[in-house]
Amino acid sequence: MNEAPALLALDRIEEALARIEAAARPARTDGEADLRRRHDDLKACVARSLAELDELLAERGRG
Repeated sequence: MNEAPALLALDRIEEALARIEAAARPARTDGEADLRRRHDDLKACVARSLAELDELLAERGRG
């Protein structure tokens, strides 16, 4: 039984998988950057909301 064609096919599959993984890395990095930006935006928004809430509670405590 000649295994050469099967081994060649496996080599081509492994090479294709390596190319796919390499191509997917930048997309993952871009997605991570977008996720980081969205996280930072949300964090800033929550911080502003909490600051406003603190101010309202402080005013109510003085009044």
